Amino acid sequence: MRFTSLVVELIRARPLLVFWIVVLLQAAIWLTVPLLLYRGPPGDLATALAFGREYQVGTDLGPPLAFWLGDIAYRAAGNHMFGVYVLSQLCFIVAFRVLYELARTIVGSQQAVLAILLTMTVTAFGAPGLTFGPLVLAFPLWALLLLHSWQIVAQGRRNAWFALSIEAGVLLLTTPAAVGLLLALVVFALATERGRNALDSVEPLFALLVIAVLALPYLIWLVRADALGAPPWPDFFELHLRLLRWGELLFSLVAAMAGLVLLVVLNSKSVNWKPEDAPSIIRPPVDPLAQNFVYVFALAPALGGSLVAALFGIDHVVGGAAIALSMSGLAVVLLSGEVIHLRRLRVLRVAWLAAVVAPALAVIATIIVQPWFASTEVATSIPASAIGRFFGENFQRRTSRPLQAVAGDPQLAALVALGPSRPHLLLDATPERTPWITLETFNELGGVVVWRASDTAGTPPDAIAQRFPGIVPEIPRAFDRLVNGRLPALRIGWGIVRPKAP
Repeated sequence: MRFTSLVVELIRARPLLVFWIVVLLQAAIWLTVPLLLYRGPPGDLATALAFGREYQVGTDLGPPLAFWLGDIAYRAAGNHMFGVYVLSQLCFIVAFRVLYELARTIVGSQQAVLAILLTMTVTAFGAPGLTFGPLVLAFPLWALLLLHSWQIVAQGRRNAWFALSIEAGVLLLTTPAAVGLLLALVVFALATERGRNALDSVEPLFALLVIAVLALPYLIWLVRADALGAPPWPDFFELHLRLLRWGELLFSLVAAMAGLVLLVVLNSKSVNWKPEDAPSIIRPPVDPLAQNFVYVFALAPALGGSLVAALFGIDHVVGGAAIALSMSGLAVVLLSGEVIHLRRLRVLRVAWLAAVVAPALAVIATIIVQPWFASTEVATSIPASAIGRFFGENFQRRTSRPLQAVAGDPQLAALVALGPSRPHLLLDATPERTPWITLETFNELGGVVVWRASDTAGTPPDAIAQRFPGIVPEIPRAFDRLVNGRLPALRIGWGIVRPKAP
């Protein structure tokens, strides 16, 4: 009697249940890790929240929507990072659910689950997703755009135009890469007969109107800030260096798919040379247009985003690695044929679980082990809550007013800006980046200036002393990281600018 694995039977009978189990498992992992081990926000998240707190229509960080939503989530959680981490995971859950729906319309429910399982092994959906911002918010919006574009072009569903127009307008309010992504969709539609037929109607005109209305406030800000236009092209003699950088970015995308590649190799015939009656997942024949759609949007965002980033000196793939690799699992499923044999299921299960859990284990190891062997600081080990609370309480105790502004070292000042009173952040070295507060306003409101102390007296750096000539340094305050290791305690020099009497 032949026995079939419970996993295979669940994929065949209840594919949507399998989807929710694995997606919620991954979300639980990436909620647990920061709640247990992060004492400070990752990356530039603190700065993003400080910018979002001002609700500006535009800043030098780009369109405003992600920063607004980040601040709303932070406040909704009682000024706790938990709200932002939940928002990040909600973005990934929505994106995966939409990608599952797209895959289901192309390869059926059973192979759609396989596509999601493969996509989840990409490391871009792990630790980088905790740094909520435009790249994270753009991922579900892009997935929705792909789904509704497919419904319009291939299924002739004209009622999807309205949803597509809303998503396109919101994407323009989320990331500067929106223009390139939307252009890719238009080019694909124009290159196919069914796409041209879909554009030959009145609905696209109404969609353009909706998109223009949604994007108009940010467009006005761009015009007023004189920020329209492309960045300068690289010098001809630097092109070879930019091409090398392009190769590095492409390699980083390939490396992010290491888990996916491992699963494909383990399931290939070349590795499983012994005869085996392996269970199989079958799909109906796929529309040739669907194959072109999947392959184009599995390659175009990755190749185009990495090339643009390399040419203009951007340190990450334009649009983000999540968007660039969002269709990778579905592309592999299509390439595998109508019948996918699942060989050595026990090995595949272990390999998949390892690919999903390994990035979290790597983050844990970095936080705990790195301080003992390296001289570099782990940003998430800095006690942001303790820092914000200490300086807020000291300012209020001495002035009888809540802390309203903070300046000095950009990283430390952004952490203080997360404090209970949510003070305004002033980047005093580059004040044009924080137009909501000037040096003159800072001196009127009063505030705290912080820096990394290099001596026991807490002498401020020369640049800070010149910008705040009357500041009197206080005794530096030492803060312990989650794991200090061989690093000394974080010593923060600080001084108070007293508010002027009303």
